[in-house]
Amino acid sequence: MPDLPAHLWYSITNLGGAGITLPLALAIALGLAAGYSWRMAAGWLLLLGGAIGVVTVTKLAFLGWGVGVRELDFTGVSGHAMLSTAVYPVVLFLMLLPARPAVRLLGVLAGLAAGIAVGLSRVVLSAHSPSEAITGCLVGALAALVFVRLAWHAEPGRLSALPVAVSMMALAILMHGVHVPTQRWVTHIALKVSGHERPFIRAKWRSVRDVRPATAPLSQTRNTLAPLQSSDV
Repeated sequence: MPDLPAHLWYSITNLGGAGITLPLALAIALGLAAGYSWRMAAGWLLLLGGAIGVVTVTKLAFLGWGVGVRELDFTGVSGHAMLSTAVYPVVLFLMLLPARPAVRLLGVLAGLAAGIAVGLSRVVLSAHSPSEAITGCLVGALAALVFVRLAWHAEPGRLSALPVAVSMMALAILMHGVHVPTQRWVTHIALKVSGHERPFIRAKWRSVRDVRPATAPLSQTRNTLAPLQSSDV
């Protein structure tokens, strides 16, 4: 892991917070609707909504019912990693849409790198396990790359690139560090749906082990009993 001061890791992880990524995602949709078409805006929202749905379902499953993968320390897809890898590649792609394809591709890769950095920060800060951060990056990157593929040949819209870039950057700066209590909302929903009074917690969930004695294979049992049978005879 890169040896960075803690405050830098927190600054990086804040880039993936819902307080900044969701307003950017909404700004993308509005920009697409105004400068391109409602179809592109709807496609973007559907892709992002599907990715958010994956995160929400996995979190609800763990918080409400303790559904996860202990071997991978997986309790739900990282929302920070997903949102950052979904939003930032699309932001840079739209900013660079009038540029050459190679420049656009570099922008998309830079956005993906930013999302991966956010995912890494979640692991460094012990907010998520590696498996949760990796799946978050994969889900977000899939949503972003599918949209980029669909919009790759779109003609530059009625909005010029400069105002779009300036507005996106200003929004990112203004919303950086704004906290949205998404985890609390998801926990509340999980408890309502599951009927439990308390959510499942990673530490207690990881400590649970199957203490039932393992059943030996039938062939092994026979081999073990064979000498006993011969001695009795």
